[in-house]
Amino acid sequence: MALDAEIRSTLTLPAVCAPMFLVSNPALVREACKAGLIGGLPRQNVRTIEKFEGWLAEIRADLDAHAAADPDARIGPLAVNLSAQLPDLEANLDLLDRYRVPIVISATGNPTELIRRAHDHGKLVYCDVTSVRFAEKAATAGADGLTCIGAGGGGHSGTVSHLALVPRIREIFDGTLIMAGAVGSGAAVRAAEVLGADLTYLGTRFIATQEAGAAPEYKQMLVDGTATGLRYTGAISGVPANWLVASMRSVGLDPDDLPVPRGAMRHDRLPDPVKPCKNLWSGGQGVELINDVPTVAEQGFPGYGATSWGGVLAPRNTPAAAVERLSREMAAILRTDDMRQRLAALGAEPVGSTPAEFLAHMQREQERYIALTSRLGIRGEG
Repeated sequence: MALDAEIRSTLTLPAVCAPMFLVSNPALVREACKAGLIGGLPRQNVRTIEKFEGWLAEIRADLDAHAAADPDARIGPLAVNLSAQLPDLEANLDLLDRYRVPIVISATGNPTELIRRAHDHGKLVYCDVTSVRFAEKAATAGADGLTCIGAGGGGHSGTVSHLALVPRIREIFDGTLIMAGAVGSGAAVRAAEVLGADLTYLGTRFIATQEAGAAPEYKQMLVDGTATGLRYTGAISGVPANWLVASMRSVGLDPDDLPVPRGAMRHDRLPDPVKPCKNLWSGGQGVELINDVPTVAEQGFPGYGATSWGGVLAPRNTPAAAVERLSREMAAILRTDDMRQRLAALGAEPVGSTPAEFLAHMQREQERYIALTSRLGIRGEG
């Protein structure tokens, strides 16, 4: 596993709310981050850099206010999907610096130039891949993470099973690995970790939320849909993806007789006013697990994240001077590179708090668990 320790420490769940064209908006992204997930935002969802800065400023202000109100909250980082073809790429990267965005996502095309320039700004770059060949190219270009899109994904999908794709890419890549495609439950998130992934991508599940910028009809199609109601084709946008058959029929298209596009990312042979992602919609096989349109918070426990932690306790009557000395020496050990590397390999993050800070932490945790067990009606045995 190779997830950056600083990013890991902000998450309640090793997951990414995927950046989705014409769906992801400030409301969805900030709620995902406040739930302790990585929030993905596509740059192409706004036309101007001024509007993009407005979105970043809105999200950052809300997250900072949330952190101030709840200092113990785990708030996931922002990730922005950029293209090296942007004429003002440098200005966009400057905005990511200003609004503290640590991750850049590359979804299509050769990522080499984007990786180089994003690295100049100290960013991590995660690249979408649908095959081992693409993974090798992205790794050679210097990608920090690879999003392995397996069979069953939505807007941009592969054909290889996750059972083969993820462990195979893990054999050749020791950076951050993200499993994508048909992920819609906590069980799938755990399965990704077993296969060797550090994170998971959730897209379709987050389209069917109150905050998402999708049309109500689109959300309802996902609630009503099944995996058999999807068609995997490159004829819609020139890039293979899973599209909702019900959506095709709603705009007058015959799923068995689709016009052939002129090339990748082209949809100019579709009849007016049919526009992919505007009124012709995609979805992953995760639709099988969608039966409602909740808020982001309603998909879990709002404001609650369970993490394991450890510390050292001394007998009640230990002299205060001895406790302080032990605390200082243990904190010094935790700051050494060797100890940090050992703990990182175990997925642990060293803290090295003072005795007073650790006592306050234990008291807060006790209060949280008392409140949670009371709310859920959990009673101890014996």
